[in-house]
Amino acid sequence: MKENLTTMRLFSLRLRVFSSKAFFGTGALLLLTFVSLAQPSEKFIKVIVAPDHADWTYKAGENVKFTVSVVQNGNLLKNARVRYEIGPEKMEPSKKETLTLPTGSVTLEGGTMKTGGFLRCVAIAEVEGKEYRNLATAGFDPVSIAPTVENPADFDAFWTTAKADLAKMPIDGKMTLIPERCTEKTNVYHVNLQNFRAGARVYGILCVPKKEGKYPALLHVPGAGARPYMGDIANADKGIITLQIGIHGVPVTMETSVYNDLMAGAFSGYWAYNMDDRDRFYYKRVYLGCVRANDFLTSLPQFDGTNLAVTGGSQGGALAIVTAALDSRVKWLGALYPALSDVTGYLKGRAGGWPHYFDKNNLAFNNKKEKIETAGYYDVVNFARRVKVPGFYTWGFNDETCPPTSMYAAYNVITAPKELFLALETGHWTYPEQNEKVTGWLVSKLKP
Repeated sequence: MKENLTTMRLFSLRLRVFSSKAFFGTGALLLLTFVSLAQPSEKFIKVIVAPDHADWTYKAGENVKFTVSVVQNGNLLKNARVRYEIGPEKMEPSKKETLTLPTGSVTLEGGTMKTGGFLRCVAIAEVEGKEYRNLATAGFDPVSIAPTVENPADFDAFWTTAKADLAKMPIDGKMTLIPERCTEKTNVYHVNLQNFRAGARVYGILCVPKKEGKYPALLHVPGAGARPYMGDIANADKGIITLQIGIHGVPVTMETSVYNDLMAGAFSGYWAYNMDDRDRFYYKRVYLGCVRANDFLTSLPQFDGTNLAVTGGSQGGALAIVTAALDSRVKWLGALYPALSDVTGYLKGRAGGWPHYFDKNNLAFNNKKEKIETAGYYDVVNFARRVKVPGFYTWGFNDETCPPTSMYAAYNVITAPKELFLALETGHWTYPEQNEKVTGWLVSKLKP
């Protein structure tokens, strides 16, 4: 590690800073910084599903009622035809039916759950040959949900060895100034760093305040997929060093079509690559790449030496928790709907986290002893057990990508200070208020 830090401090010898016009076209400036799932667009016909408790939360054994309403132009649509299903999230429905709603609304007996979990009502209205869908999810004692994933006895030893091997590799940081992205207050760079083995790189967008001084740092870790990034310039303008990374070892300034091609080809299904071998599993390079990004951030001469945070959503929410657990330099974390949580839930008859390795559609391929064992070393639950720093978390009960059962399984084992902001009706998307709360919390910690 000493060699790595020395390497980064010798900027005149180790870093190549030059204009990026040759490879970063102005068209790329129009691309979004994040590919986040935005709030769903408004629809001509609205299906509204709601449990009968305002907080959508029930005690185990308590019955829930769901109200389904079909609305057009602000009024109930009489004689709307609706089919619905009710059952534990991601499981086979225990009740389903097709109804005609004379008044446009109906109240359904949803039943109950005897233990902690989530019961979901999905309703689909058909109007003039077009379908309109919505859902609501009732939580039963969610804070009692315990994980299903095994906690390997040598988990800590495995990751201690992995980090020690990473520390032997020089950071070999390279920075490319992007003049057209720079602002009056911030310099923006495309950076790449050596990851856990020679030739494996981590790429990202670094934003550094221009004014001389020492600054806190914020690492942005990415959601699933592959895409270009623009960097967190807004917070850099506020006096925070920011680094937004990709995970696949390719530049993050290419055209969107290149990433689309990679996701259809070389990166297709990357989340399951080599899952039968804990040392070759794809996420090993990813988790270590997040630590390497912090190696770089904390070596910058502008870093204040103390204040470092990490944040992300979905896969990035998972990586935020993982990074905070692996790296003691992290002081705060912000996680939105974390993926990769309690993935073995399906093996115990309940929902597991994205990418749903063990659901009924994947069991023929994944229900192998080696894959189940590997999952234990990478599941967010086992990193959540080891988080020691304050965190801010947010998600909704209607998330069909990262089931709330799986997220609570991770959240409930966190013993460090934690805050959870629930936006109940959100699925795998966020309201602006959620992003504002996470960002506001992180900035307040980094710049008190």
